[in-house]
Amino acid sequence: MAMTGVIRPSHVALRVLDLEPAVKHYTEVLGLLETGRDKQGRVYLKAWDEHDHHSVVLREADAAGMDYMGWRVDSIQTLKDLSKKVEESGLATDCCWIPAGEHLETGERFRFTTTTGHTMELLAEKNKVGNCLPLVNPDPWPDGLKGMAPSRFDHCLLYGDDLDGVVKLFTEVLGFDITEQVVTEDDHNFRISVFLSCSTKPHDVAFIRQPMKGAFHHASFILDNWGEVLKAADIISKKKVSLDLGPTRHGITRGETIYFFDPSGNRNEVFAGGYIHYPDKPVITWTSDDLGRAIFYHDRKLNEKDRKSTRLNSSHNTYL
Repeated sequence: MAMTGVIRPSHVALRVLDLEPAVKHYTEVLGLLETGRDKQGRVYLKAWDEHDHHSVVLREADAAGMDYMGWRVDSIQTLKDLSKKVEESGLATDCCWIPAGEHLETGERFRFTTTTGHTMELLAEKNKVGNCLPLVNPDPWPDGLKGMAPSRFDHCLLYGDDLDGVVKLFTEVLGFDITEQVVTEDDHNFRISVFLSCSTKPHDVAFIRQPMKGAFHHASFILDNWGEVLKAADIISKKKVSLDLGPTRHGITRGETIYFFDPSGNRNEVFAGGYIHYPDKPVITWTSDDLGRAIFYHDRKLNEKDRKSTRLNSSHNTYL
């Protein structure tokens, strides 16, 4: 499939409470590589098999969470075209251009806020620093990797109120496909959550309907296989990292997963498996009465934290 328009996630910018413990977590536990620091004190990191300069940006702040998520587009012309479409769509606010160089090794970025309150960016240029392997006769992986050693930043899961608006923006303006959705048992036209892909992956971003703006659930990084997820679980125990849930499998996306927290409380996921998505693949639908199996396929039920935050009711007020 020729990929055009928005082609993949580019980066996620996270707030952390104490920078150096966070950097230690992301480099020694997760296994990312530090690629630079800027005058603002931000730290830039990448997964080993990413060629771009960075995919994660950390900055110290009073509250943890996500600042924004960036998306790589296929050309400068596409960046100009999509920025115009976003501005004219009525589905985004706070549209502005961020000058080249504001991120290390990165060109101009177009920033906007979605109807769910999440800040997103589009960009066409980021310098390539390589993936730790030669481009001629490479080995399958480099020596000296640390921690879980994911090969790339994969996706984010986000919470927000106007799910319909953000889905319309991502599908009708930015060209994403809906791969999977969760709907209410009594109204299959009312979505609780949506999984969206701009590639051949099960999802590049997912949104869950919640009565709040701009909430962050997790940033996810891809591993090769189930065995690597189990190894990640061992590292979590060995390094005394705060475990959230897993290892287990999602019904949605079929992915194998484990959730854990960085020292500031930002949720991380490492993820393996899933399926190949093509644009003609039918949308997979889950209903709210089977929500436990959809999210945690083995347990077939929500964990205690999820149950406390779930408010499924006939008035469609809050979800998951």
